[in-house]
Amino acid sequence: MSDLAENFGKKPVFLKDIAKREEISEKYLSIIVIPLRGAGLIQSTRGAHGGYTLAKRPEEISVQDIFDALEGKICLVDCVENPKKCPRVGICPTRDIWSVLGEKIRETLNSVTLADLVKTRREKAGNNIMSYI
Repeated sequence: MSDLAENFGKKPVFLKDIAKREEISEKYLSIIVIPLRGAGLIQSTRGAHGGYTLAKRPEEISVQDIFDALEGKICLVDCVENPKKCPRVGICPTRDIWSVLGEKIRETLNSVTLADLVKTRREKAGNNIMSYI
């Protein structure tokens, strides 16, 4: 997704090119684009000039959006989302901690956009170049 964000507003990107740049399997990418497209985060274009693009601006896609599309809702322990699964839910002191922790994770992931990731990536790339000089 960060590679697509880097190329936002340009021509569509082929999975093989993303795989090469990101050093990940093209087969893996072909699997994860399905839920990302289903969630309306990316779109595909067929043909010689086809490929993948973001369906929204990088500023409009949070890391939480991506996580939700690929993993589903964050739930650290079952009893937080399904209280009926545990008979101790009413007296359990740790359930509240798991609930708060899950919410903090969601807040953090919602606060970071693809645009933020691109900015950080560029800054780190610049730092790496400077360390070689």
